[in-house]
Amino acid sequence: MKALKTIRSRFVPINIENIDTDQIIPARFLKATTKEGFGKNLFRDWRYYNDDESKTRADFPLNMSQFDGEILVAGKNFGCGSSREHAAWAILDYGFRVVVSSFFADIFKNNALNNGVLPVQVSDAFLQRVFLQDNNTELTVDLESQSITINSTGEQEHFAISSYKKTCLLNGYDDIDYLLSIKEDIQEFELSKL
Repeated sequence: MKALKTIRSRFVPINIENIDTDQIIPARFLKATTKEGFGKNLFRDWRYYNDDESKTRADFPLNMSQFDGEILVAGKNFGCGSSREHAAWAILDYGFRVVVSSFFADIFKNNALNNGVLPVQVSDAFLQRVFLQDNNTELTVDLESQSITINSTGEQEHFAISSYKKTCLLNGYDDIDYLLSIKEDIQEFELSKL
């Protein structure tokens, strides 16, 4: 995984609550066995009419040229529904490193963290202030300080993350990489128990 420390970026707003994993990546695209290529089908049914890529929905944020960046900002209860890990793959493959919402489904949150996407849970009030910003506003997400800032106003909020997942993201570790990084400590512990 690619390490994640600080992301300063414009954001793509999708002000819709209860976005489930089938909306993030429809089930008909779950046939691949690798993580690549899912980004092109992110929010597929919301981006195109009748599943036809030549007929884009002009009013959907991913199709609007004024919105771009590495941060996706979504309504409350993001990632609910089925437990498909492909939702996190699609978000990352599209180019998002951070998803901001006021609530995440637990399984989606864990899948995101396991795949290098940082779910930043903020208060409902802070989320609404982000949605009120114009399309040139940048957000700064600082994983080390566990804070998110609306750069234009200076408003900031802290977010929670387990220390283990924070270490993994800061170093670009998956679970195996983490264990390898503490291999000597594990060996020392094992020897002390003999």
